[in-house]
Amino acid sequence: MAGRELSAAFLRAAKPGRYCDGDGLYLLVKKTGKRFWVFRYKVNGGKPREAGLGRAGEGRNCVRLAEAREKASELFRQVKAGIDPLAARDAALAASKAAQQDAARKGITFGEAARRYIDAHAASWRNAKHAGQWTATIETYALPFLGEVPVSEVSTTHVLAAIEPIWTTKAETASRLRGRIESILDYAKARGWRAGENPASWKGHLSLTLPARSKVAKVKHHAALAWTETGTFMTALRLQKGVGAHALHFAILTAARSGEVRGACWREIDLVGATWTIPAERMKAGREHRVPLSKQALAVLADMSEARTSNDPAALVFPGQGETRPLSDMSLTAVLRRMERGDLTAHGFRSTFKDWAAESTAYPPELSEMALAHTIGSKVEAAYRRGDLFEKRRQLMADWGAYCGPVMVDE
Repeated sequence: MAGRELSAAFLRAAKPGRYCDGDGLYLLVKKTGKRFWVFRYKVNGGKPREAGLGRAGEGRNCVRLAEAREKASELFRQVKAGIDPLAARDAALAASKAAQQDAARKGITFGEAARRYIDAHAASWRNAKHAGQWTATIETYALPFLGEVPVSEVSTTHVLAAIEPIWTTKAETASRLRGRIESILDYAKARGWRAGENPASWKGHLSLTLPARSKVAKVKHHAALAWTETGTFMTALRLQKGVGAHALHFAILTAARSGEVRGACWREIDLVGATWTIPAERMKAGREHRVPLSKQALAVLADMSEARTSNDPAALVFPGQGETRPLSDMSLTAVLRRMERGDLTAHGFRSTFKDWAAESTAYPPELSEMALAHTIGSKVEAAYRRGDLFEKRRQLMADWGAYCGPVMVDE
């Protein structure tokens, strides 16, 4: 070890310049009079490097000569051992930062990540009901097993604990649950809360562990009336009284979904143009849908118009309790039960319409698909067919209305 050259007195009197104390320790005095300690070194014959050791002096937050020598001696030993002090310091800082990030990740539980995901995406979802379904599924089936687990540590074992108990008994729910857990974990990875593969992914992962959904549960279709029995059914429906019966009749005549009918308001109806325009926010596909109204459908609307108590265009066509509260989702089902047709569902009449169009008419399949507001063909085909074939659909719905028979009229 080289002899030391500097002293406390020299430190106080030194003029601007660089002064060596030995073992790589230098005093750097700037023109401003400020003094700093610098350790200068080479590792294995490489380029010279300098590491700052702090401000030199006796005052507060300054490094005294003895302290500087102690620091320099430690760094000198590292250099002799082939260690680059600056590289070692950077590595230590990186490790510390990684440890802090890891600790932060462990502080985010799956339950917290799920809450943040739902908050972040709720505005883009179709309606509040969809957000509620998302929340209910996670709270009921996922949180009991995953809620308090750090999202960084969620594994295949955790995911299986949540979905396996209902995989064969509630196949539809279990499938949606798996997909929702997968989305939350992808979100957590994007936020830096976890790393690695997604333990809820299906292809090449859970598909190797769980039986395919098609193997454990048959697809359950909505109960539908045979199209050849439509006339008999509609005759019976015309005997039913009340708003629910009118709503069911209108739903059948328009081949619309129950929710679309129950939420219909008068401002969506153009009686002169015989058109019902359902806004995008009320459609399953998120696109505006125009429905041509047959004479039979218009007659149902005429009956409902006579019963209106308000001229507010936002008033519901088929109101429940009050003109602003829709019928419940069981109202149309209740009509079917009164008719002793509990084997049917309101939604199933869309299939009845589709079967009638396919087996009893010469209309092309895409026309009835558009009438049902289904997506048509591939993305390429949809790009070329930007219209909605409205006038052709008007004739289709007129024929369907005629097939359904006379309109229902209140006595």
